[in-house]
Amino acid sequence: MAAPTPAPTPAPAPAPLHSWLDDGHALLAGTLFVALGLVMFANAGLLTGGVAGVAFLVSYATGWSLAACFWLFSLPFFLLAWRRLGPEFTLKSLAAVTAVSLFTALAPRVVRFELLNPWLASVLGGFLIGFGLLALLRHQASVGGVNIVAQWLQRSRGIRAGHVQMAVDIAVVLAALAVVPPLRVLQSVLGAVAIGAILTLNHRPGRYLGV
Repeated sequence: MAAPTPAPTPAPAPAPLHSWLDDGHALLAGTLFVALGLVMFANAGLLTGGVAGVAFLVSYATGWSLAACFWLFSLPFFLLAWRRLGPEFTLKSLAAVTAVSLFTALAPRVVRFELLNPWLASVLGGFLIGFGLLALLRHQASVGGVNIVAQWLQRSRGIRAGHVQMAVDIAVVLAALAVVPPLRVLQSVLGAVAIGAILTLNHRPGRYLGV
């Protein structure tokens, strides 16, 4: 007797679309997390990678505002975002970069770290930035710079955004050896690994179905 034909597996239900309220909440929470992580890094004298790392270096060397440097250095990458990732991603990302810059500039008025161990700052600040980036990426946004390139490579080449982010972040931090004490560079590398680990473990193609 022939074996019974198994019943076809039902197709999975389509992923629900994010509402404007979902996106707004994610952009607010994500940018606050990123800004707080950057403030922790700045208070501990640490660096991060990508455009934010360049902004840190320029800010440390010149005394210019970290928030202003971060916003200005992020702008050129939005041309790639507009062409490759679309207007929605670009506009959300521009809003996110502006919000992070604004929150970072306002942070000294509402947040003070009288005692902040650099090792703790590197891990906790890295986790905050990583979770903030994760929230933004899952709602079709980023904080510009390398984050845009990483998102584009994941979409177009299947390369995990976390791997790209971690590699570039570590390279930028190591390049800072010329101007930053080696111990601070080591602590900054730990922070870059903390950021990349959050993205690598949680932001994989096909893992998150919300759009």
